[in-house]
Amino acid sequence: MQRKIFDADHDSFRKTVRAFIEEEVVPVYDEWYSAGIVPREFYYKLAELGIFGIEVPEQYGGAGIESFTFETILIEETARAGVSLGGSTVHVSLCLPYLKKLATDEQKQRWLPGFVTGDTMFAIAMTEPGTGSDLAGMRTTAKLSADGTHYILNGAKTFITGGVHADRVIVCARTAAPKPDDRRHGISLLVVDTASPGYSVGRKLDKLGLKVSDTAELTFTDVRVPVEDLLGEENKGFSYLGQNLPQERLSIAIGAYAQAKAAIGFATEYTKQRNVFGQPVAGFQNTKFELAACRAEIDAAEAVVDRALEALDAGELSPADAASAKLFCTEVAARVIDRCLQLHGGYGFINEYPIARLYADNRVNRIYGGTSEVMKTIIAKDMGL
Repeated sequence: MQRKIFDADHDSFRKTVRAFIEEEVVPVYDEWYSAGIVPREFYYKLAELGIFGIEVPEQYGGAGIESFTFETILIEETARAGVSLGGSTVHVSLCLPYLKKLATDEQKQRWLPGFVTGDTMFAIAMTEPGTGSDLAGMRTTAKLSADGTHYILNGAKTFITGGVHADRVIVCARTAAPKPDDRRHGISLLVVDTASPGYSVGRKLDKLGLKVSDTAELTFTDVRVPVEDLLGEENKGFSYLGQNLPQERLSIAIGAYAQAKAAIGFATEYTKQRNVFGQPVAGFQNTKFELAACRAEIDAAEAVVDRALEALDAGELSPADAASAKLFCTEVAARVIDRCLQLHGGYGFINEYPIARLYADNRVNRIYGGTSEVMKTIIAKDMGL
């Protein structure tokens, strides 16, 4: 079935992105994988391609396109090639919506031109050791100075994708104690300069998958953050996080769908080339049935993704809709990728093969952005349960 959400401009963009990945990423990806990080200078190449500025308003150097479909194409093409672009996805998919919606004109003038050029890479720091999905339980504090000119930031964050290379980090911190009847009160968003004294990047975490993403621990010891770098209103940070979670969760759903589709491509190619008992593995009925079943699941996931994308661009994607899309697509991807790895036999367990890396990379989709269990809770609540 032909997808209805893309037009000729999207097709041209897809061709450009595909050629870029094949020329600039695939030949060096094994080096990135071994190093466990994407080189900082590579982000300038993404910027030159225009990736960072697609949804940035024109007055700040961007293209001013109000649609997530182009970012979707980038997600799909990286999965198709079996590669990752590190923290750059967080830079665009997670951080930009906060800057566009909450930043003042003065803040946008300071931050967005560098955002577009790659001179200022952004990350976002929500999760803390011991809190997980319970963001209201965060203990990082930002106390306003006596003269009201700056905050003093203290605390720690973990699982911060893009944390090693980031130049600015949107840090969620408590600027006030929670209210007895509202644990979410008192959280604010601060755009912290990573060159500030007291800001420290801890160890780069050794993960099961997503090996080239610079996921780090961050610590803040009496970091001075000017009040001019408060994003949005003080103490309203939790509501801002909730407003942007639907897009974040949809981006994870898109990534999961794209990974599963890529897995089918890898498995199809492998089984056609691999001979067992005198014939290609693809010639066995079991292989055909397995791949056909995977194809049917992907067709369903694609429909869910495209419908959700249309709703997002129309401003109609609800938290429950996004949770449903994330839950469905990540669970489908888990099943499909596992079956496709099985078709590779023993070679599917070797990291030299894209399917093995894909299997490891995919696992986190059911954890970050809210676990599958949290998604079910959100959906159930929307059902009145």
